[in-house]
Amino acid sequence: MANKRILKKQVHYICADIALECSIALQTIPDINEEIITDAIRDLAILQTDTLRKISFSFDRAPRDYEVKSVYNKERASYNKAAFRKLQVEFNEKILEIVNKMNSALPKINNEA
Repeated sequence: MANKRILKKQVHYICADIALECSIALQTIPDINEEIITDAIRDLAILQTDTLRKISFSFDRAPRDYEVKSVYNKERASYNKAAFRKLQVEFNEKILEIVNKMNSALPKINNEA
């Protein structure tokens, strides 16, 4: 993890790009299921809000709880790594669900191509 600011920007970019694809699909593909696409856009907005909220977390212990600061730093880094890995997995799973939902909205002719 580089830092939280960069991670938040990446979440914004990913969600915005997929929402843009949805809106372009609505305007350019005839016979697309508009209800599913608007539901996917709504899911993207919820996913973005939830993910950005989850990014701002902190380690629940202080350096004074440890005898040696290096142990604190090691545990804090381990905690952050595990938390961000979990966040990444959850975010990617939700993105795949939304993309699959978008694909289900396509007319049958485009699905076979």
